[in-house]
Amino acid sequence: MSWLHAFILGLVQGCTEFFPISSSAHLKIIKEWLQIPTGEETAFFDLACHLGTLIALLVYFRKDLQQLFFHTPNQLFLYMVALFPLIPAYFLLKPVRLWASETHLLGACLLVTAFMLFLAGRQSKTDSKNPSWKDALWIGSMQSIALVPGISRSASTITAGVFRGLSTQQAVRFSFILSIPSVAGGALLEMLKLTHQPSFDISCCAIGFGASAIVGLGMVRLAIPLLEKGVLKPFAWYCLIVAILLTLYL
Repeated sequence: MSWLHAFILGLVQGCTEFFPISSSAHLKIIKEWLQIPTGEETAFFDLACHLGTLIALLVYFRKDLQQLFFHTPNQLFLYMVALFPLIPAYFLLKPVRLWASETHLLGACLLVTAFMLFLAGRQSKTDSKNPSWKDALWIGSMQSIALVPGISRSASTITAGVFRGLSTQQAVRFSFILSIPSVAGGALLEMLKLTHQPSFDISCCAIGFGASAIVGLGMVRLAIPLLEKGVLKPFAWYCLIVAILLTLYL
């Protein structure tokens, strides 16, 4: 992987992470287009890019996290409940994840994302309610299917939140705050798996991390307020069109 490739992939991660269009699918598509071979080096690189956008998310939600940890422990409990389904799914669904991660299946997975966004767009509402542990468990269960590349994590969890009666704003904020421990935990597990043969280009990882973090800091300020207003259908149409084109191409 060249430095230019690393920069391009970092930009893609930063631009797509905070929209419900599956950043992992876009990284796979660009790698296919640039003919970048997959392997341990790119696995470490992908982690670096995701950690870059994680930094952007931590900066954006820093006040919410402070409020959560020091003033609303009952809300913190809901996020812990929502994380629970992800743990067994990560290990038990590994064969399904590996099968569904094939590039030629990306189109079908993006169709699933488009379908969920169309549903959420029809169901979106402004009336809020106090989420319960059952709501959190349902949202966390839906997050588990996003382990498959092409199925957007934010689309899954926002749709689940809206269908459980949360306002669109509540569902969006719950979704992205939940992604912080989810992404961090997933990155840690992947690092533990890859440390046996740590063969990777540190300069490419640094470029990808920096590009995704810097671009992510700008995009997160655009994406989350837009999604909180219930603007979901344009992303559903985008995923549908990309899914069709990708299926025809592959």
